[in-house]
Amino acid sequence: MIAKETGDRAGEGIAYGNLGTVYLNLGQFQKAIEYIECHIKSSKEVGDRTGEGTAYGNLGIAYRSLGEFPKAIHFIKQQLKIAKEVGDRPGEGNAYGNLGNVYTGLGDFRGAAECHERHLKIAKEVGDRLGEGKAYGNLSIAYRSLGEIQKAIDYSVQDLKIAKQVGARAGEAIACSILGNAYRTIGEFQKAIEYHEQDLMIAIEVGDRAGEGKALYSNIGSVYDSLDELEEAIHYYENSVKTFNHIRSNLISNDEWKISLRNTYDEAHSKLWRLLLKQGKVVEALLTADQGRAQALNDLLEIKYGLKGSRREIGTLTATTPDVLNYLPSNTIFIGINEEGIIFWVNERGKEVRSRRRQIDAPVTNYLLSLLETTQEKIGKIGVNVDVYCEDRSLRNPRDEQRAEERVTRPRSHPSSLETNPLQTLYNIFIDPIRDLLQGDEVVLVPEGPMFLAPFAAFMDRDSKYLCESFRIRLLPSLSSLQLISNCPDDWHSATDALLVGDPWVEEVGRDQLEWAEKEVKMIGEILQTEPLIGKQATKDEVLRRISSVELVHIAAHGQMDTGEIALAPNLARSSSIPVREDYVLTMKDVLKAQISARLVVLSCCHSAHGEVKAEGVVGIARAFLGAGARSVLVSLWAIDDEATMEFMKHFYRQLVNGRRAGEALNEAMKSLRESNRFSRVKYWAPFVLIGDDVTLEF
Repeated sequence: MIAKETGDRAGEGIAYGNLGTVYLNLGQFQKAIEYIECHIKSSKEVGDRTGEGTAYGNLGIAYRSLGEFPKAIHFIKQQLKIAKEVGDRPGEGNAYGNLGNVYTGLGDFRGAAECHERHLKIAKEVGDRLGEGKAYGNLSIAYRSLGEIQKAIDYSVQDLKIAKQVGARAGEAIACSILGNAYRTIGEFQKAIEYHEQDLMIAIEVGDRAGEGKALYSNIGSVYDSLDELEEAIHYYENSVKTFNHIRSNLISNDEWKISLRNTYDEAHSKLWRLLLKQGKVVEALLTADQGRAQALNDLLEIKYGLKGSRREIGTLTATTPDVLNYLPSNTIFIGINEEGIIFWVNERGKEVRSRRRQIDAPVTNYLLSLLETTQEKIGKIGVNVDVYCEDRSLRNPRDEQRAEERVTRPRSHPSSLETNPLQTLYNIFIDPIRDLLQGDEVVLVPEGPMFLAPFAAFMDRDSKYLCESFRIRLLPSLSSLQLISNCPDDWHSATDALLVGDPWVEEVGRDQLEWAEKEVKMIGEILQTEPLIGKQATKDEVLRRISSVELVHIAAHGQMDTGEIALAPNLARSSSIPVREDYVLTMKDVLKAQISARLVVLSCCHSAHGEVKAEGVVGIARAFLGAGARSVLVSLWAIDDEATMEFMKHFYRQLVNGRRAGEALNEAMKSLRESNRFSRVKYWAPFVLIGDDVTLEF
């Protein structure tokens, strides 16, 4: 304040930097980033290159803490570049240390060790004792991860010695944490606990909330877990989750940062529910696992529907049991993945929640990813007749092509079971263990991680019968998300009008027009007696203008391969220049900013179910529509065939108009294609998945 009043821009910049550091230590990353960015701006204005470099380094630290490693590397390299340019040797050393920490987060421990060795060398040269201690500590982490335990302990001892000498309490805490982990690795658990408790005490003393949360689960909780002292371990895991939830609450409505933060403490949540289940606390384990699912999405729904504070924190889970479970239909299956296999919780209305386990004798996540890739390859090979024209509704960019190439060249481990029909393998893994518990005609699934992209409808039993022949199937991001949708105000969702968008004009941005997408929305328009937006009318601005007031949204257009984001027509008012991406691509951020009141959103685009798989879930366009207020979303798992999709949508909308629920309409549409002569293969009828509530439309 004083610096502003006196016009001292340099002092103002320093104050911003100090505030940013304080908020970093408190785990309030949104405020930290805001102040650090102000520090950068002030430093540039007064020509303080050293201050600018330091600020870039702090910005990198903030993004590293949020798990956004590419951004962290970008800003830290800016710090390193400036430090070299101005001859700031201590700053150069700190930059190498920051860069090494990011490489550690990415699992590149050799690269991390090289960076920290450079930091150590520079710190010794310039007499930076604090930096020297940090470098020793970081080297200890790297060498412990590389299996060189004695080297790690030696470096940690050096780090702790220096931290005590210079009175660096935060550095002392880090050194204690590293030493504790090293002793735990060699089985000296009592020493490990002593050092970890010192780490926790100092973290609380200096107000380092993120350090406190990590000390609770990664350090002390994990030691008690290793000793099989479950009650103690659970106590520390619970408090860790509470601490990280507090940090998350300080991020307010920044969805992107909440998703990244959730990734950084995924282990705390997963360890907690696994130990609760090990104790036989089936419901508590389920509710704990669910609390960690779609956490940022649930925050969006609470804010959107005005239901803030409707969920409880860990510690009052038992009290929430009727609230959450009473909203669920029978045959709701919550799926969790751990190191040994897959856990299923099955909710049958009027009965106790039951748990089953399916062991897998392979690294579970890698196994499932390989199985899903094999499934899609198998479906693709048998799917399309050579005489059928299929327009490409994929919106690709160079990054997509690179990722596709990486998928082709990446070595994969295929267990022998994958040599059989992968759809039968999937049924055997995910349905056989719980088939005797399933009654009625609907299954609601809450998958974890990559399984959100599995074609559950096409899972095949040993009699070659598809799962969708026995049950209607839909997916939920979490149990809590259905509760929030069900509790939204009665008048929130529209009961009239439809927005139909087909074949937006994209030739100006180098994409082919989609003849069949236009036919599709015209056909739906005739069924619903609604005029669709087509071609140059289907601009991004016009779609966003109309999207907030309709009961139904249907978009048939190019879809981004990795996120599901959609190509619309660029605004003609800005046609004097070559359209840039933000002029025509409907992004996740665009959708989240909108006020969606649709009961159903249908994304008839290639890959519209896709997104980045994180601890939060699949982060893509489908999640964005749910977070913006849509009650349910129908999306596709892979590139869709044009004629088959036309036929599918005709049956789907006729069922909806006749008053059928979306889940019933979906199942009948799949059945009609499966029983047809031309479209009976899996590729044609199985890509569409319903996520969210099972709605009816009033039209």
